[in-house]
Order: sequence, then structure tokens, then C-alpha cells
Amino acid sequence: MSLNLVIVGAGPAGLAAAWSASQSKANVTLIDQYDQAGGQIWRGAHAAPKRYQHLFAQQTTLRYLSKTHVIGANDDHLFLATPNGPQQLAFDRVILANGARELFLPFPGWTLPKVLGVGGLQALVKGGLPIAGKNVVVAGSGPLLVAVASQLKQRGAIVKAVVEQAPLGQLLRFGRSLAGYPSKIGQAAQSLVSLRNTPFYPNTWVVAAEGEGTLQRVRLSNHHIIECDYLACGWGLIANTELAQQLGCKLEHSFVLVDRSQQTSVNQIYAAGELTGIGGEDKAIVEGQIAGFAATGNYQAASQLAHKQAQARQFSQQLATSFALRPELRQLAQANTLVCRCEDVTFEQLQTQPSWRSAKLQTRCGMGMCQGRVCSGATQYLFGWGQDSVRFPIHPVSVANLVMESV
Repeated sequence: MSLNLVIVGAGPAGLAAAWSASQSKANVTLIDQYDQAGGQIWRGAHAAPKRYQHLFAQQTTLRYLSKTHVIGANDDHLFLATPNGPQQLAFDRVILANGARELFLPFPGWTLPKVLGVGGLQALVKGGLPIAGKNVVVAGSGPLLVAVASQLKQRGAIVKAVVEQAPLGQLLRFGRSLAGYPSKIGQAAQSLVSLRNTPFYPNTWVVAAEGEGTLQRVRLSNHHIIECDYLACGWGLIANTELAQQLGCKLEHSFVLVDRSQQTSVNQIYAAGELTGIGGEDKAIVEGQIAGFAATGNYQAASQLAHKQAQARQFSQQLATSFALRPELRQLAQANTLVCRCEDVTFEQLQTQPSWRSAKLQTRCGMGMCQGRVCSGATQYLFGWGQDSVRFPIHPVSVANLVMESV
């Protein structure tokens, strides 16, 4: 009887896992919430590389479920919300490759129209949002700022400034560390060349977004005021660990803990990509390949990638150190600044709460449509709160999607 392997997420890690697993005789099911594979990195014009296209050919054994959310799990089934209604999917092994989301920190004016996440604006532009001629400020922390600013400029945007909270010394040390990663040097150099006439402010952060009914200007900690049409602001990424937690996987420093085979603390459950540490495309691919090989019993092929895996993990650690968020960012929110946008809960209301559970009970923080996906990350940074549990369903769904059938 063939092994039933389910891969959750069709970004770089998930596709790489599917490619490795396809070398075996396993029955592979690839699940993704979007209509096209590739994740955020290979979205739109940045389509998934050709080496993965054969996975979706009719003659392969891969079953691809697009526009499908995994809304829960138990020991041997995943519960799905599909375009055809609710279903449950049996598995022998699972590879979790469901990526990460942006971390947003509240500051005055962050809820104004046209204040967006860095990745959010990137996705909208890839999807066709006209950005040519628009004035944009890109702010927050991490290499994504420079990469997105470069892409926006190539689309005709006027990038007024790139604002990075990390001190210049840390940035220079990070730049020198890239000497061990030739491909990353090339990517960074290409982006920096395209931004050579763009103001870059290290050791700086947005303190307020202002405007009458929509964004008109931003105020920076260096006392600059910049007129703009869009503010793309992001403070790094948060791993989407909800499904892993529901499956019982242990976390370490808010990431899924895995061994050299990418296996989690739960037997037969593997994780790859941003779930195990933020590290970008290269890390996602090598971890996905290892997980796909290991989950289908090809441990020899998995072991041959150990050196690349070690390099990827080292780079991930360098990222975390170089772009660690500074404590001053905890002081950005004012008393009336919204922290939970769904339920209109202010910073002042949360300051007196001792925990995430108490905040939910007393203020409804985290109980809105996004189910805490925005404010939970913010409150963890602001107050050190963690979630006590992850409950079914882990994605917002209609009541009709709660009556399960087997698939």
C-alpha cells in the first residue's frame, strides 16, 4: 500500500518537497490556499521555476488542491475547506510548508488607507495595482525592504525613502557576512544598484502616518516628514505555526522545532521553510527537498543536502541577529492607537491585561475576522504574551464548511 503524503503549502518549500517526494512511489497531495502555486515569492510574474512545472502534468501522481484551506487536524486527518465544500483528508505523513505572515507593529495612523504591509503592497502590485508615478515610503526592518523597494521602482514607483530600524553597524556586519553566500550578494547588489539614488535611512523608523481620510505623509524618528501616496511597512515575518501547534509540534523561539531530517517533535510530521526560521527562498528550497526525501524514506538523498541545510540555517540566524527589533518600537503606540483592528481595541485597553487570554476575555482582542493573526504578533512583541492554545477552525470559514466529508 502506497504512502499517503500530504504537503501543506505550495510555495518554494512545498514545491521543493513535492519535487523530492515525486522521486518515490508515494501518493502525494499538495494543498494551497491560492489559485496558483508559487507562494508569495514566486507570485505573478515571478512564477515557479520550470523545474517544478512537471509536477502538475497529467501523467504525474501528484494531486494538487488549490484554493483550499486546512482548517484543522487530528492524528491522521486534515480538515479542509475547499471550493466544493468541507472535506477531510487522511494522511500517513505530512510536510508543513505553510510559510509566514508579516509582523505589524501599531503606531499612530497605521490604520489609514494606503498604509500597507511591505509584502502586502508587493502582492497587490504583482496582482496589477498601478503603482507607476506613485510616491512610496518603504519602512520597517529586514532585507525584504530593499527587495520590494527595488521591485516597486522597476514598476515605475517613486520610492521616496527606504527606512530601516537596524543600526548601520549591524547592517554593515550583515553585508560582510554575505561573502559566504555568492547568490545573495548578487541579489543584494542588483537591488542596491536600482536604488542608488533613493534615500536610505538606517537606525530610523516611522513614528506616525498622517492624512485626512487617507495617507498623505509619514513622520520619521529622525524628524523627517515625507509626503507620500503609499507607506509599505513591515517588521519582519511571523511563522504560521497554528496548524503545527494543533498537530502537537513543539515550538522553539516561535518556530517549529525540527531535526536534521526536518522532522518535528511529532512522528511523521515534517516542517520546512519559514516555519522553522526566517531564511528566504534558498533555505525554503533545501529544507523542502530534505523533507520530501526524508518523508518518503530516501534518507541518503536527504543527507547529501546537509551542508546546504547548515548554511541556510546559519544565514537564518544571521538574519535574526542583524535585524532584531529595537526596544524603542514598543513605545510607538499611544493610548488611543488601535492594536486589534478587527475589534477596535486600543493600546490603553490592553496595558492593564496580564495575558493574551485575559485580553480576549475582557476586550475581545484577537476575536475578530483575522482571528488574531495581526494583533497576536503585535501583542507578543509589546507585552510578551503567547497563545495558550490553537482551536479549530484555524482559518475563518462559513458554518457550511464545518460539516466534514472524506476525500
